[in-house]
Amino acid sequence: MKIFIDAYAWIEYLQGSIEGEKVHKIFQGNDECYSLSLTLSEVVSKVKRSKGNVEAAYEAICSNSTLVEPTHLIAKEAGLIHAKMREKIKNFGFMDSLLLSCAKHFNAKILTGDNHLKGFKETIFLR
Repeated sequence: MKIFIDAYAWIEYLQGSIEGEKVHKIFQGNDECYSLSLTLSEVVSKVKRSKGNVEAAYEAICSNSTLVEPTHLIAKEAGLIHAKMREKIKNFGFMDSLLLSCAKHFNAKILTGDNHLKGFKETIFLR
C-alpha cells in the first residue's frame, strides 16, 4: 500500500508516543511511505519551535519516506478541494487539501490523527 505520512503522524513518531509506535510499525512493513516536501518544512518548524533536534527529524523523514513535490495538476486539484471543504469546515487547512489531492493522484492513503481528515476514505486514522 502507498501511504502519505502527514505532519501529525511524523510528530507523534518523533515523540515516541503510542500513536508514534503505530507509525513505526508501518515503517517496518512493506508499505511505500511518502511525505510531501512541504510536510518536511512543517515538521522542521514544529521541532525547532519545541527546541527539538531538527537534524534527527530531517533524517527520520528522509530515511523513512520518499519526498514528493506536488505537480501543477495536484496543486490545482488541491485548490479545488480546499475551496469545497472551506464551505463546510471554516478552518480546513490547505495542507490537508494537498494531502488529499496527492493521495488521490497516487492511489494512496494518508496516515494522520488530524481531525480535519477524519472520515475520508483516503485516511488511516491513528487515534
